[in-house]
Amino acid sequence: MNKSKSKKNKQTSSIWGGRFKNDSSEIMKNINASIWFDKRLAYHDVFLSKVHSKMLYKQKIITFKENSNIQKGLKQIEHEIKNDKFKFSDDLEDIHMHIEARLIEIIGQIGKKLHTARSRNDQVATSFKMWIRDELDSILDLLKNLQKSLILQAEFHVNTILPGFTHLQPAQPISLAHHLLAYVEMLGRDRTRLEDARKRLNKCPLGSAALAGTSFPIDRFYTAKALGFDYPMENSIDAVSDRDFVLEILSDASIIMVHLSRLAEEIVIWSSPGFNFIKLPDSFSTGSSIMPQKRNPDAAELIRGKTGRVASAFYNVLTMLKGLPLAYSKDMQEDKEPFFDAIDNLKLCLYVSEGLIKEIIFNANSMKKMSELGYITATDIADWLVQKCDIPFRDAHSITGRIIKYAEKNNLTLNEISIDKFKEIDKRITKNILKVINLKNSLESRNSYGATAPVQVKKALKKAKTKWLK
Repeated sequence: MNKSKSKKNKQTSSIWGGRFKNDSSEIMKNINASIWFDKRLAYHDVFLSKVHSKMLYKQKIITFKENSNIQKGLKQIEHEIKNDKFKFSDDLEDIHMHIEARLIEIIGQIGKKLHTARSRNDQVATSFKMWIRDELDSILDLLKNLQKSLILQAEFHVNTILPGFTHLQPAQPISLAHHLLAYVEMLGRDRTRLEDARKRLNKCPLGSAALAGTSFPIDRFYTAKALGFDYPMENSIDAVSDRDFVLEILSDASIIMVHLSRLAEEIVIWSSPGFNFIKLPDSFSTGSSIMPQKRNPDAAELIRGKTGRVASAFYNVLTMLKGLPLAYSKDMQEDKEPFFDAIDNLKLCLYVSEGLIKEIIFNANSMKKMSELGYITATDIADWLVQKCDIPFRDAHSITGRIIKYAEKNNLTLNEISIDKFKEIDKRITKNILKVINLKNSLESRNSYGATAPVQVKKALKKAKTKWLK
């Protein structure tokens, strides 16, 4: 799309009508113009205008010939935009004025009739919602693709033992698949939040005009349906003066980014030599300009870094809205730049996350090796004392603590403690305790619903495929 600052057609004052004698100053044009970011609404505004013109003809507000000329003019504008021949300028502050001005150039005075029974206030709210709807559909697909990548990896690692962490300390053995499926569930909730938000925003502002509606006999139900909305917004003031749909989606986007950031953080940690749980793919890694051995997890780090950028967009719009009286104020123009930036970066991070998960190679041996450290079957000992020796859990916890203290003092693993020493710590202990501290047995014992036992993980995988991928 070409950027033009030609003074050939100064149409700013003509758009305002006869109220102003002089044109705006150049500096006023700079602060007032939104065209360089809201031009991405162009196709939606053209479609909206086509539907609005058809409704005006249907309601006998304009003639058949006038509507036909408007439709032809809008079709030409659409073609110009598509082929990068449409000219943009600060002289016409936003995409809506650009399209209207160009229409008048193409078809003459009839083009001025298009703005009958509408305002830029309801026009921008409607085209913005239409653009957001399309973006949400794209984001929902990206979330589903990432879930699919996680599920495919999980299918290969149902029996892969991973040390589960709390406080970033080895806690209990878990299935790697179980760990990956936790992110599948998080992303699933993200999808449902966006789906709910999409339903709420899918009410049409068009026809609310500036704030009070219009005296023309328009059909708002016709335009709402033709534009893909469920029905018109009920209150004309609310329709043009709130951006809670922007806030809601930015809130949802921030939550998604937090989930992606946590996944990215684990990728960063797991790829370090101290963990060596994963090998990063070349396609999503970088090297060093001075250290030839380096394989840096820059893709994951950038996802982590961009989380603040998306979250700040939410606070940006929240702060902008918090002091505005009803109805429309020019402050509301400031909703789009942070929103567009947040959505662009969210989509980019989802693409990158999917690529990372698809191509990462998991090192099962390193995971198992770390699982043998840190006494991560200690809870199994406590549970066994409760179940087999009828010892209250708090007492069992204390006994297990003494076992761990002994092992730590003597630099032993739990497997290296003799049965005699176990009995010395508590005489009720039998040799069956040796089965309990086995990693595989520990994993299989966590067989409650939603737990990490392979039998439960297989059920969870099957359910996840049905729930999220179909």
